[in-house]
Amino acid sequence: MNETEIRKLVTNQREYFLSGATLPLPARLEALKKLKSAIKSREDQIHQAIEADLGKSSFESYMCETGLTLSEITYMERHLHSFAREKRVHTPLAQFHSRSFKKPSPYGVVLIMSPWNYPFLLTMEPLADALAAGNTVILKPSAYSPHTSQIIRSLIEECFDPSLVAVVTGGRVENTCLLNEHFDYIFFTGSQTVGRQVMRKASEHLTPVTLELGGKSPCIVEKTANLKLAAKRIVFGKFLNCGQTCVAPDYILCDPSIRESLIAELKKQIKKQYGSDPLSNQQYGKIINEKHFQRVCELIDPSKVVHGGGSDPQSLKIEPSILNGVTWEDACMQEEIFGPVLPILTYTSLEEAIRTINSKAHPLALYLFTSDKGVARHVTSRCGFGGGCINDTIIHLATSEMGFGGFGESGMGSYHGRDGFYTFSHYKSIVDKKTWLDLPMRYQPYGELYGKLIRMFLK
Repeated sequence: MNETEIRKLVTNQREYFLSGATLPLPARLEALKKLKSAIKSREDQIHQAIEADLGKSSFESYMCETGLTLSEITYMERHLHSFAREKRVHTPLAQFHSRSFKKPSPYGVVLIMSPWNYPFLLTMEPLADALAAGNTVILKPSAYSPHTSQIIRSLIEECFDPSLVAVVTGGRVENTCLLNEHFDYIFFTGSQTVGRQVMRKASEHLTPVTLELGGKSPCIVEKTANLKLAAKRIVFGKFLNCGQTCVAPDYILCDPSIRESLIAELKKQIKKQYGSDPLSNQQYGKIINEKHFQRVCELIDPSKVVHGGGSDPQSLKIEPSILNGVTWEDACMQEEIFGPVLPILTYTSLEEAIRTINSKAHPLALYLFTSDKGVARHVTSRCGFGGGCINDTIIHLATSEMGFGGFGESGMGSYHGRDGFYTFSHYKSIVDKKTWLDLPMRYQPYGELYGKLIRMFLK
């Protein structure tokens, strides 16, 4: 799609939004029902497309992509009337007699730019939130996951008129054309580098943005942790989707007294979950493309590999790998790994670990394994991070009851459930003033009596 076509698409969506067609709740619910029905009817095709792009099994695709999407749509259907209701608030005595309320209103024309690592989920979940809030939407899926992008385009064209929802495929040229347009809101999920470009372009139109980025999410394993269970859950979270998860534990920071025991348990769990030959495991995914495959391979220092380290350029698979004796100067600690490589570092004290984490860019997630509730309260209070888990990994993003998002270098804004509706809505603050009473004290000329009355009301 060229620049002219994109501009026409944005114009048509703005005209449709300004017609008021997206405002009635029945219309929003109908859009959500259409989306849910289409996903259910094309579930096998969606899973095949995700497998072609990332090597995911149908089980993993449902668990981490289509299933979570359907859950979010269902949540929105159930709660939409409540979310869209005007919220009455207290009116101060100085405004007697009035009714004060906040009224949620859609922004208008929304651009959603999604990544390749969870190409279906991270396109459709924000879409469901934006539709529930009453917006029109243009979707821009990643060019790195072409099979999933194509099924998304086919599905959307089947469900919606392009004046409500449209899909623009392509690469950098299309991204640039889209970002040159004036949107009412931009929702971006991806790398920090591209996130900066999105924010820069959005600023030209003063367009508000949500940025869902990433970073090096730490996993602290404290000396009181249940190591067997910790290893099981760390291996699940780290190597899910071949490590290509924005909230995957990027590295382990552990007490030195338990390091060797933890490594032993991690090795056992890798073998138990992925087999003795992970490269031939059909349930184990692959790196998205050759460029990222080479990048991840270069982060593996063979002298520090204590498990795994093997790879297959033909299938783009890299074994679940553990690196020991890692320092902050190693290549794997200079960037977000975004692959199946798990470095292990140690700390001399918990306070040192907290200082170290807080001295780095704010991570999207933080994980802590401990049996000490005091330690859990201390770490979660002192460390800055987007979200996380105590004694687990990943699962905090799998609920519509809590918002998901980062802050600082890991992003801004959040979505999921109520937070998703809030993100794609502007809340108008309105005072409905009655006409049968009009207190004179605010009008000139100001008198001494009125001054005393004002001080009574405003203190």
